Amino acid sequence: MAEINFLRIVSMPFDENTYVLFKEGLTSCVVVDPGLEPEKIVVALQERKLEVAAVLNTHGHSDHIAGNGAMKQLAPTAPLVIGWGDAEKLTDPDKNLSAPFGLPLVSPQEDATVKEGDIYQAAEIDFEVRETPGHSKGHVVFIVRDGDRTIVLGGDVLFKGSIGRTDFPDGSFADLKQAIEEKLFTLPADSIILPGHGPATTVGDEIENNPFVGRAAGYRG
Repeated sequence: MAEINFLRIVSMPFDENTYVLFKEGLTSCVVVDPGLEPEKIVVALQERKLEVAAVLNTHGHSDHIAGNGAMKQLAPTAPLVIGWGDAEKLTDPDKNLSAPFGLPLVSPQEDATVKEGDIYQAAEIDFEVRETPGHSKGHVVFIVRDGDRTIVLGGDVLFKGSIGRTDFPDGSFADLKQAIEEKLFTLPADSIILPGHGPATTVGDEIENNPFVGRAAGYRG
């Protein structure tokens, strides 16, 4: 089985992570959370001669959807996919939090929505969907099984030593904590978490060391 590779592309000004996933030897790829500097993504794709098969959004906040339009221009037939609960944010600058920063933006509308338990397939990769509200009510994570590896496209749920903000209008710390404990901490300890900001981490590291939701915060799973 061909190994799944991933690229991390960081967009300013929020240090947002975009990920490009593709199987070794194939030219099709999936772009996850294209950010505010989509030209960086385009260059990375062109350098590797990759073609976009789908664009996935973990949630609808502006720093994670700003590059959707550029991706659709580059690959018009590539579906734009987001969790059903956050689809409305794509075209609403207030709900996607771009208007409060004085730079209102909208994304193209979604081509498909996903929900808990779905398996979305693109570029010969299966993406398992888990709903993880708390940072955003419709937030989802995408889980990829690659042989012995489990890779989590985690958006703004769980970071290395931290968690996603819950002070937005549809945020909830209780919901986020429950989602992390039930949807992420139940994965194998060596599962790789690719977060929306900052460096990668693992489920095991966050169980042991995360001060907000790990053992120091009372987790006993």
